[in-house]
Amino acid sequence: MSYIVDFKNVSTVGLETSPVVEALAGLRANEARYFMNKYKHEFTVVPASESQETLDYVNRILKERDIEFAAKPLETSRFQVENIKFAYVFYEDGLAVNIMYTVDDPKKRAVGFKLSEGMEIPQELEGKFKFARQKSALAGTIRGSFFVIKGEY
Repeated sequence: MSYIVDFKNVSTVGLETSPVVEALAGLRANEARYFMNKYKHEFTVVPASESQETLDYVNRILKERDIEFAAKPLETSRFQVENIKFAYVFYEDGLAVNIMYTVDDPKKRAVGFKLSEGMEIPQELEGKFKFARQKSALAGTIRGSFFVIKGEY
């Protein structure tokens, strides 16, 4: 069942098993606010158990860097706005992975990692990426990093 993320009244629906549930809910709401403000797009998530195709897509791209997360995926989102395809996976440990894949410009394709406040850097990313800090009214301090996608997906 899909769920439209409300960034005005932050809800933990679908994320209850996370040890950083409030921060992860804030991170998810932060993404929803971004898409509403920039694209007038409602950010909708579905349980990971109902979105194997999206999980497979994200995992295929992560394999470029030999990354496979041990954390349990809780929710996903996949949509296209203008000429950009987006895919998100929200993990139980507080990690959010997003794919930004422009349809017509191979130079603007990337995988982003955002860490919820209070979580450790996942072992799979430790030492491989530098994380920048960003303040968010909804999510506290978010640490983020990315890599450029080289392949065609």
